[in-house]
Amino acid sequence: MKIAFFDTRSYDKVSFTKMNEGFNYDIDFRDYKLNENTASTARGFDAVCVFVNDVVNAEVIKSLKECGVKLIALRCAGFNNVDLKAAEQAGIKVVRVPAYSPYAVAEHGAALLMSLTRHIPQAYLRTKTAKIGQIMANILKGFGMKIIAYDPFPNEKWAQASGATYVSKDEIFRQSDVLSLHCPLTEQTKHIVNHDTMKMMKHDAVIINTGRGALIDSKALVHALKHGHIGGIGMDVYEEESKYFFSDWSTDIMPDDVLARLLTFPNVIITGHQAFLTTNALKNLAETTLNNIRDFSLGKELVNEVKG
Repeated sequence: MKIAFFDTRSYDKVSFTKMNEGFNYDIDFRDYKLNENTASTARGFDAVCVFVNDVVNAEVIKSLKECGVKLIALRCAGFNNVDLKAAEQAGIKVVRVPAYSPYAVAEHGAALLMSLTRHIPQAYLRTKTAKIGQIMANILKGFGMKIIAYDPFPNEKWAQASGATYVSKDEIFRQSDVLSLHCPLTEQTKHIVNHDTMKMMKHDAVIINTGRGALIDSKALVHALKHGHIGGIGMDVYEEESKYFFSDWSTDIMPDDVLARLLTFPNVIITGHQAFLTTNALKNLAETTLNNIRDFSLGKELVNEVKG
């Protein structure tokens, strides 16, 4: 199997190269993203491996089909950047890694929460002159919090075991002192946190987002923070993160006015989509991704296949 890896970083190369010792695939790492302009570079490869900010729309999938690509392997849990219907029509299978780092992401969310509520960034500045949702709930229960949850498909067995209570979508916004987001990005969940829902929230409530950036309407978030509709937010993701995260902007001017404005609030903590970035998580991610590719090459059932 020849696999073209797109949008790779040094940690991808280290973890996948090590894991590939047991698979012996022909892997070509690229630091550029997959999109309409780069899809043709996959010619001659059996599979492409992509991350959250690669573009895998209908046009890209058409190009991949023409290049002979038979498999799209996501080295992440989310698949909102893939046109699943176009892939199905092209006869290209799509696989993902559904749960490679639930503890890492949940722990990062809890760290963001503690940083916000204990004002750690402000204290630091003075001395110088944030399966995942369930784990997060268990962590916060250990803090003595009462756990409420909203899910269109509630897991009553888990709720009974953990002492959590399911409420309606409106009630989750009205009642929460801490609103932690752990849902995939779909048409139904895009901007689920918006101007109207944030106005329902307690003025001292905080939001934690380690899911997908577009779960929150960023412009509405700035408005809510400016007018005191919420108490603060810790976020490891951002709507337009593909332009800025995983890159060094320390010496450049930030052209995104919304992101730049968010960074000025003392009750906002933003990390660069790094909640998953632990040694164990990278190992699990690489192992599951390469196992997905092996199962495809052997004609086995694809347990992690995503269908349109």
